[in-house]
Amino acid sequence: MRRREVITLLSAAAICPFLVHAQQGMPTIGWLSSGSAAGFTNWLADFSQGLKEGGFTEGQNVVIEYRWAGDQDERLPQLAADLVGRQVAVIVTGSGTPAALAAKAATSTIPIVFSVTADPVRAGLVNSLNRPGGNVTGVAGFTDVLITKRLELMTELVPSAAAFGALLNRNNPNSQNRSRDLQIAAQQVSDSLRILSVGSHNELEKAIAAAAQERMGGLVIQSDQFLSVMLGNWPL
Repeated sequence: MRRREVITLLSAAAICPFLVHAQQGMPTIGWLSSGSAAGFTNWLADFSQGLKEGGFTEGQNVVIEYRWAGDQDERLPQLAADLVGRQVAVIVTGSGTPAALAAKAATSTIPIVFSVTADPVRAGLVNSLNRPGGNVTGVAGFTDVLITKRLELMTELVPSAAAFGALLNRNNPNSQNRSRDLQIAAQQVSDSLRILSVGSHNELEKAIAAAAQERMGGLVIQSDQFLSVMLGNWPL
């Protein structure tokens, strides 16, 4: 089973107890995402399967209110507030840390179930892994913290390179920690590391062009929804 399937199925399993204890009538799930529906077809299919295994089918005994930010994270607080105003039984954030933090800021009472790649403690989502505390819980893949390991592997694969680059989304709340981690790692494995921090498609184009012009040995890329979508649509 792929990592995506595991995460979405576990997220769905975590949500079901909140639905069981919801008020009478058909419970409503609030879905909050930084991305767009088109990019989450497979995730939603896995999520639906997880709900069915817990006894819930959309349209039959559960309603899902979808809120998509369309890769514009600045919209997340308003979308989260809208879900809170609709008094949903639980909010699930399916696209990383920004959506989870927006939901957490919007309510301290409605349960929130996240799916993130970062360390949720370091990101400020929970107090600890074994005792999350508050109204927030979820599943973490911890792949974001592996970016320093990717740098180490890249220097081994291209030992002759004089410099490497790290591509980060500066709008991602984890970017500051990732930048710090990379700079520490670079002192051990690389003579030169340039942090390429972007926040828009135009900036991404300029960063890729700069990496090519400076003949960097390679790029390590932050696990990030915006970067995944933009690079996934990059013309070859």
